Amino acid sequence: MSLAEVLEHIEKKGSIDRDATLVRLTTEKRLPLIKAWEESEKAKAENKAQKKIAKILALENSKKASLEAELKRTKRSNVEKEGRYIDKLKNKIVKLVHKSAEEKRVITEAKRGEDLLTAKEIAAKCRATGSSPKKPVLGCF
Repeated sequence: MSLAEVLEHIEKKGSIDRDATLVRLTTEKRLPLIKAWEESEKAKAENKAQKKIAKILALENSKKASLEAELKRTKRSNVEKEGRYIDKLKNKIVKLVHKSAEEKRVITEAKRGEDLLTAKEIAAKCRATGSSPKKPVLGCF
């Protein structure tokens, strides 16, 4: 409904209908803002999770490279103990580095889920109350 149509409608129906029409217009303007805010919050949560996962992967690769370098040094210096030590280092790579990275991935995935759920809840609350979303209160990180 355009502004001219709203004004014409108000003149015809009187002040009671005018108030209802203005409330309806205000609500119609707020819903797209809430939806845009929700999508923005979801995108932020996704981007934050992707950045953390990338950092975790880089850390995992760095630690693997460090242990591989240690493995090469050990190969040169301990020819007779090579077989046993290589197995130990391979197990160490698999157990420690992968376990640590997997834990961090799980934590990051859980945080992403919480962020998405929070954005949905705030958007639903805004829709229900008809208010606009405020900046999230996350505290100091």
